[in-house]
Amino acid sequence: MFEILNGTFPVLSLLIALPALAGVLVLAVKPLRIAGRWIALSVSTLEIVLALSAAFMIDWSAKATYQLAETYTWIPQLGISWALGVTQLSLAMILLAVALVPIVLLAAWNEDAENAREGKAGKYAALILILEAFMVLIFSARDVAVFYFAFEAMLIPLYFMIGNFGRNNAKAAAVKFLLYSLAGGLVMLVGVITLYVYADRQAGTFLIENLAQLQLPAAVEMGVFVTFFIAFAIKAPMVPVHTWLPDTAAAARPGTSVLLVGVLDKIGTYGMIALCLPLFPHASVEAATVIIIFALISVIYGALAAIGQKDIMRLVSFTSVSHFGFMVLGIYIGSTVALTGAMFYMVAHGVSIAAMFLISGFLSDRGHTQEISAYRGMQRVTPVLAGTWLVSGLASVALPGLSGFVPEYLVLIGTYKVSPAAAAVAVFGVVLAALYLLMPYQRMFTGPVPADKDKYTDLNLREKVVVAPLLVAMAVLGIWAAPLVNALNPVSDDSVEFFKSGMITVTETERNAK
Repeated sequence: MFEILNGTFPVLSLLIALPALAGVLVLAVKPLRIAGRWIALSVSTLEIVLALSAAFMIDWSAKATYQLAETYTWIPQLGISWALGVTQLSLAMILLAVALVPIVLLAAWNEDAENAREGKAGKYAALILILEAFMVLIFSARDVAVFYFAFEAMLIPLYFMIGNFGRNNAKAAAVKFLLYSLAGGLVMLVGVITLYVYADRQAGTFLIENLAQLQLPAAVEMGVFVTFFIAFAIKAPMVPVHTWLPDTAAAARPGTSVLLVGVLDKIGTYGMIALCLPLFPHASVEAATVIIIFALISVIYGALAAIGQKDIMRLVSFTSVSHFGFMVLGIYIGSTVALTGAMFYMVAHGVSIAAMFLISGFLSDRGHTQEISAYRGMQRVTPVLAGTWLVSGLASVALPGLSGFVPEYLVLIGTYKVSPAAAAVAVFGVVLAALYLLMPYQRMFTGPVPADKDKYTDLNLREKVVVAPLLVAMAVLGIWAAPLVNALNPVSDDSVEFFKSGMITVTETERNAK
């Protein structure tokens, strides 16, 4: 079912080992901490070069293929291998992750200088490098056990990034994030163990391409599917298991939120595509209707909740709940067009949400508060900051010509062909999106300038350098979307084939029951 194309050079292992080793060295060797942010910036830049080289090595038109594959025996007694490989989707997510890391490091440059005065020099940058290694690992893992290891291990650097380097109620937010994530991981562990029992009898390994061949009893398949899906729904995040996100985004550094929401939360939607559809096609079909209902609830609830927020970071996080609803809808509606849109959405959302978090952070650094009402009239004082925030928001709400338009259009068109009713509900979410963007913009940036705000400074050179590539990416993805759409089409074709195979089996089961 899957073709494996081995790589001639272990570029994926190098992409994982380089930031992991650099991050550990910066944490362990005290003299290196002083230069920690420079080391992190250098390593993350090299990561971009390596990831781009990987992009030139693969065949973007190949179907049902893991490319640049590496397979090394790790724990033979359990059938676990250090098995890596990328599809077009996983490499796109790796490219997004490695591109955002140096941007986050530059955005936090002055904050890291403050850490030096507190005796924490280089630690935040080192944690970002370690997290980068886990991001690459989880998007390239071909072994389910390795995927699960990365899924759980990435919580360690994230916990410290939120709790030790956050704001306000950072400790409480970090604990809430950890508890939700651990709960999802423990539920998923039950499914992993169940897979091991059946894989030991039939496949002998945890490799995804082998597990896809398993013949699981219907009840077992549904049970394992539920454990995986719950973990991914928490990560995504979907209503009603989303409540950790607003608290975390309000307390974490903007850069931490960028990596968490822009990249790591996509593990939820990525896992649904890369694991749930190929491993549990029959269960995916049977659960699709319920999942679509919860996806639509997420679209509407996330938008309504965003409209009611007074904290700018909570506002941005609730918009993401709504956007993830669109992604999950596109994954489970059973349309290749919608699924391509959902995967495109994962990349486009990562870019626009990164800009919104970072620019909102630049604003709150100036006013020392995240309250939206504290910034009335800022358009006259900080026009570049206000303009870039608006452009990022318009990309997020799918203005034609910017990054969010094509994926949202594809999801809606694909959904309409399958279920006009579901598409109608989703369109209402689009209308609400205009409100949750324009209303806070009006409250923050328009009107007369209060006397105590007229001395605020606009974006400086470093901040403009941080925002510029994100704005360029929004424009490129909005105007020249065809390359990414064409690259993701083979993955959507293969994934929907899994979905259709599940539909056939479900239909045959129903006939036999009659």
